[in-house]
Amino acid sequence: MPRILHFADAHIDIANYGRRDPASGLPLRILDFLASLDEIVDTSIKEKVDCVLFAGDAYKDQNPAPTFQREWGQRVMRLSEAGIPIILLVGNHDISPAAGRAHALTEFSTLQVPHVLIIDQPGFFSSTALSKLLPEGKTLDLQLIALPWISRSAMAIDLDLKTRDTETLYQAMEEKISQDIDRWLEGADPAVPTVLAAHASVEGAVYGAERSVSLGKDFILPKSITCDSRLDYTALGHIHKKQELNPGKHPPVVYPGSIERVNFGEAADDKYFLIADVKKGKTKLNWHRLKNIRPFVDVSLTLSSSDNITDQVKKALPAPEKLDGAVARLVMEYPKAWDPLIDENAIRELLKGSFEFHFLKQPQYEPRIRLPKGKAIGSLTPEELLDQYWITSQTPEDEIKSLNQLAGEILHPDE
Repeated sequence: MPRILHFADAHIDIANYGRRDPASGLPLRILDFLASLDEIVDTSIKEKVDCVLFAGDAYKDQNPAPTFQREWGQRVMRLSEAGIPIILLVGNHDISPAAGRAHALTEFSTLQVPHVLIIDQPGFFSSTALSKLLPEGKTLDLQLIALPWISRSAMAIDLDLKTRDTETLYQAMEEKISQDIDRWLEGADPAVPTVLAAHASVEGAVYGAERSVSLGKDFILPKSITCDSRLDYTALGHIHKKQELNPGKHPPVVYPGSIERVNFGEAADDKYFLIADVKKGKTKLNWHRLKNIRPFVDVSLTLSSSDNITDQVKKALPAPEKLDGAVARLVMEYPKAWDPLIDENAIRELLKGSFEFHFLKQPQYEPRIRLPKGKAIGSLTPEELLDQYWITSQTPEDEIKSLNQLAGEILHPDE
């Protein structure tokens, strides 16, 4: 029964900003991502897993800086030196949109690093093929169907499709992938556990904050493919939110999520990797929550009064100990006229213990009255001006009559 450590969406350089560590010169947020990666590598070695499966997106794009390639490479080499096979799928952030360009993980294949398999094309890998990743004399009782990120343009070329209609292309892609997977499963050894690894969006999955870092409309992999009863585990990457898409049933279909919070859309999400004990017909999942994830604090405040604005902010913020070391954001709405009353320095002082503070002010502008064409403001009676104001302020119709009556008593008291 092989034990597989499954993780995905490392994006180790996506937060390349903020204060730097004086010892390494790296941004401190990068060190957060690398700390999670170290925890995953340490656990792989300590638990003596049979294989590490990374389901794609090592970096934020296909052109990582050499420094980040070095950091990622050091972690891969630790696994290689420990004799633990590591299978790396190429994700959409790792691949170049230009045909013929190398992807971000190419160097491991080029240098033929021991115990490392880079998968950049869909394919089937038998137990015999995967056992070549192990030290001589050992075997890996596992079969793998791999679906790295499939670009629309590459698939259109492969299928010789001339259409630019996305729906037609996606339908053809679905048919091609379904046929390939069915063919591979038909040819697989029924006595050996089979894993499907894919970097893709799957039907029914709940998207997280990666929508802010992924462009374009994804191809959606049908859920039926990932839940095929001939599979024993489906290891997914691409969606940053941890989730199981086939809960309580076989095979488990799992997104472990990203290894660190990418932005405030993930503020409430814990981060995980998992070890799957893969067995024919029965796979056991062991979830591991990453321990040192930097907290994100996201506060929205609509000012209710122009008095004591700093005190209103203080009451809206969590306790100082929850802000300590956190990436914090305050989104504040208020009438534009209150702008001079906001003491930004005092507000920043309240959050001085945070690692990083984003202050997003959203002043609300009063709607302008649009006069009828050819009319000057001096030519309108007070009643006509009020009518324009009710329209502009979207006052409910059932209130307008009573308001006009009150206005009439003020404007014409003698009547």
